[in-house]
Amino acid sequence: MLPTTATASTPPPAPAPAPAPGEPHAALFLALGYMRLPDLLACWRVCRLLGEAVAGDPLLWRRVTVEPPLSKRLTDDALLKLTARAEGTLRSLHLLGCSLVSDAGLLRVVERNPSVTELYVPKCTGLTGDGVVKIVQLLDEQNGNTNRLRLHGISRMTKHHLDIINSLMCKRNPQVKEDGRPLFYNHRVHEMLNTNDERPIDVDVCPMCKNVRLVFDCTRDDCRKAEYSWCQGWWCRGCLFCVARCENCGGCISSEDLSDACLACSDFMCLACWLTFPKCSTCNRPYCERHGHLMVPLSLPGQFSCHHCMELNSSLERQEEGY
Repeated sequence: MLPTTATASTPPPAPAPAPAPGEPHAALFLALGYMRLPDLLACWRVCRLLGEAVAGDPLLWRRVTVEPPLSKRLTDDALLKLTARAEGTLRSLHLLGCSLVSDAGLLRVVERNPSVTELYVPKCTGLTGDGVVKIVQLLDEQNGNTNRLRLHGISRMTKHHLDIINSLMCKRNPQVKEDGRPLFYNHRVHEMLNTNDERPIDVDVCPMCKNVRLVFDCTRDDCRKAEYSWCQGWWCRGCLFCVARCENCGGCISSEDLSDACLACSDFMCLACWLTFPKCSTCNRPYCERHGHLMVPLSLPGQFSCHHCMELNSSLERQEEGY
């Protein structure tokens, strides 16, 4: 007799039924919730079953993020159709550089989705400060709980608009007023959506020019300790129009460093960081890390030429051939 623990007479489990020919695998339906918007829209057109799964599941549309290049073509009507798939349960709306979206179009979306908690509209140049205030007021009237706004690049945003937005958000989020976390410069923070920024509102009033922009704090300890009464803060705390920032360390750059530490690209770098980077063998200018791919390697190991010097050499060679 076989022991009771033996499984010789136990039939093996039946294998999972294979999908019918032409039908998507079941795992693909589970992956829909992790797809970005372009991939989700592509799956919508693959087949009938996937199209029904994408269009008929409101959970897939509770978080909508529109990024370039799709953002350049997004209109008010297209945004309304996209967010309507959430059936009023939209929680997070990220619009990155959607210049065709207007105040009225975004207001219609918020009216149908009063539970929005995150509204990211950086560089949406079709929006205005007045329009954003109306949207935040509407969310407040509908007992919304908006706890995060990204408004960098909004047209005609003033201190008055920012004060109203802060007061409305402070009603249900007291930490908005008390938040004093610094913002240090890097290129991603300035150009793209910074998902690591935990502050409720990204913009502030620049203590130097008094405009509403991204206001960066200096990474240098000695700068953060130096306080001046005329600006009620750090002397080098300000927007990029008022204070030049090092692309490498995010610290402030003095006027002397701007003239001495020249780069082969369009960015800026402090002298301390400039000394640590490899230089062009012709003009003695380095690239920042973001533009390091523009280096043209030379035959000698470890040496390179910048694209400016290469273009100049090519132009001189063509002139010599013409004579």
